[in-house]
Amino acid sequence: MEVESIHISSGKGDKIELADAVFDAPYNEALLHQVVVAQLAGLRSGTAVQKNRAAVRGGGRKPWKQKGGGRARAGSIRSPIWRGGGRAFPGVTQSYKQKVNKKMWAGAMRSALAELLRQDRLQIIAAEDFAEPKAKHGRTWLQAAGGDDVLVVLAEAPINFFLSLRNFPHVGLAEWQDVGPADLLRYGRVLMDAAAANKFAEVYG
Repeated sequence: MEVESIHISSGKGDKIELADAVFDAPYNEALLHQVVVAQLAGLRSGTAVQKNRAAVRGGGRKPWKQKGGGRARAGSIRSPIWRGGGRAFPGVTQSYKQKVNKKMWAGAMRSALAELLRQDRLQIIAAEDFAEPKAKHGRTWLQAAGGDDVLVVLAEAPINFFLSLRNFPHVGLAEWQDVGPADLLRYGRVLMDAAAANKFAEVYG
């Protein structure tokens, strides 16, 4: 398919060809949902650790005798109902990763890219860099691009361009190989340079 590539700073546009196999793929909501959930689950650290009553120090002696004291029976000061006791159902170190094979990942990427393009949330841009790394240049560029809440995907991020945009809270900047379906859907819009679009076509086409 033929789309327009915009040079943000100058406003000029050129026509480029995008691979239909990737950017005109059918929308598979179930697959996209499964892969996005798996990607987000894989980001969880799973490092929570708490102690059960067996792991808490102390409590080997019965606090008081079973009967005759007028108090409820107790076997250990490390019972979960006691202050300082162990947790009844403690958190343990675990992995939240879900298996997603390459075919599923590629299908989800095609589905996300094509649907973003159909919704006019994906725009192809010309790669550019700034003369010096200044947030002022980045802000001017974003205003010309239509505001923030945007993910900028590049084949290779120029250093001054990266440094000028990295501190804006609602702007993502990534090279194409670091982008997954969840990243594409996280922002309101995606700005992608033509070289990155060609890379996606090579890998997922």
